[in-house]
Amino acid sequence: MDIHSSKELKRHNYLVSEIEAAYHETAVKLGLSDSSMTVLYTICDNGDSCPLRDIIHNSGSSKQTINSALRRLETDGIIYLEADGAKNKTVCLTKHGKMLADKTARKIIDIENDIFSSWNPEDVNKYLELTERYLRDFKEKTTKLI
Repeated sequence: MDIHSSKELKRHNYLVSEIEAAYHETAVKLGLSDSSMTVLYTICDNGDSCPLRDIIHNSGSSKQTINSALRRLETDGIIYLEADGAKNKTVCLTKHGKMLADKTARKIIDIENDIFSSWNPEDVNKYLELTERYLRDFKEKTTKLI
């Protein structure tokens, strides 16, 4: 069965790969693994602490990958875990973690915010609407595979 990607699909896949590579290269330049950057980013996006379940849910990474990153960050004195009820935990930045986050994840968030603020609002809304539509359609169509 010969299936060839359309020109648009090839472009889309190229762009997605390049964006992922750009984030990876940035994490490496900043001295972090992708999973550690994801944890720091998610915490910073929430303030100085974040429920563990939100980090796992928002990261797009496996629970095992996030837990490994958390153990590494905790060993390095970047984060600590705080009980939040009987079953939940909150991931908090230490003083050292806040300083690291300021030099890494918060800089990325600032860059991303700068990019969106440099676009006209209609372009931002259109980009986000189309991205959401693509994701929704993809999820809907792939659920029919099983």
